Amino acid sequence: MGASIRDVAQRAGVSVKTVSNVVNGFPFVSDATRAKVQQALTELDYRPNLGARLLRGGRTGTVALAVPEISSPYFAELAAQFVQQAKQHGWTLLIDETQGGKDGERLVLDGIKSHLVDGLIVSPLALTAQELSARRDRTPLVLLGERLIHAPVDHVTIDNVAGAKAATDHLIALGRTRIAAIGSQPHISGGTAALRLRGYKAALRAAKMPFDGDLVIPAKSYHRPDGYAAMTALLDLPRPPDAVFCFNDLMAIGALRALHERGHRVPEDVAVIGFDGIEEGDFYQPSLSTIAVDKTQIARLALDFLRRRIDGGATAEPQEAFAPFELLPRQSTLGG
Repeated sequence: MGASIRDVAQRAGVSVKTVSNVVNGFPFVSDATRAKVQQALTELDYRPNLGARLLRGGRTGTVALAVPEISSPYFAELAAQFVQQAKQHGWTLLIDETQGGKDGERLVLDGIKSHLVDGLIVSPLALTAQELSARRDRTPLVLLGERLIHAPVDHVTIDNVAGAKAATDHLIALGRTRIAAIGSQPHISGGTAALRLRGYKAALRAAKMPFDGDLVIPAKSYHRPDGYAAMTALLDLPRPPDAVFCFNDLMAIGALRALHERGHRVPEDVAVIGFDGIEEGDFYQPSLSTIAVDKTQIARLALDFLRRRIDGGATAEPQEAFAPFELLPRQSTLGG
């Protein structure tokens, strides 16, 4: 039989209540006392009784994050920030992958029941607002991204239109005149692709530059091969572009590979900028200019919304928050 909370209290020389405060991550314990309790927990290999905790407080101390692709560097980095920020709330974070399909997203929304987690954070790509409204489970929920921006749920996103415009403005300021865009998704209404295309067009319009549909290449998904294929298609045009805005960094890295293989210099012949600010871009050669999304702030805002719902804000009006972004010019547009 494992050690009890009383065994831990006796070993540490503190009260059972103090041990409980440490186990639940409550802040009102001195550092010295917390260290003693943590040492006793380790020495006795104490494991909290989840069933007893549920009976006492109705909370699991666990929240879940569901993203389309955990193998995507953007979502992997975002998930890492959620893990760190969840600790500030005393929560353990479960991570699930939906693969961006309706079945996976429905399973998360209706399959992860409230007796398993205290709240859900989901980044949907396929669900509609109507399907979300038909959700049976009442576990507190926060949405990420642009797919269901008008759903009656707390929501954290970024200003994709402004970010895309900033990326295109940067290329225009460098004197580029044939600026392509990689990543449109005309078969999907709304969402990231539509917003970033809108920002790209707005920058061209503000600079009184013509929009050329031949310079906008769609992408079924946002991976390196998609960027490679799209860049290859652009280079085969009678008049190839002198700059490219890729709707995410992975496609930009694929585009850079295509340019290298075709013997084009970056940025002398073609400047390239991406979107997301993944770490890989900083270590690519040339380093990738990008619109860097504040992933830490996304996690902080979403978990703050979730805390409000869990702590009794179920009837409060849904809130929307925008995390900031930053233009990071690097070698793929500036050279050097």
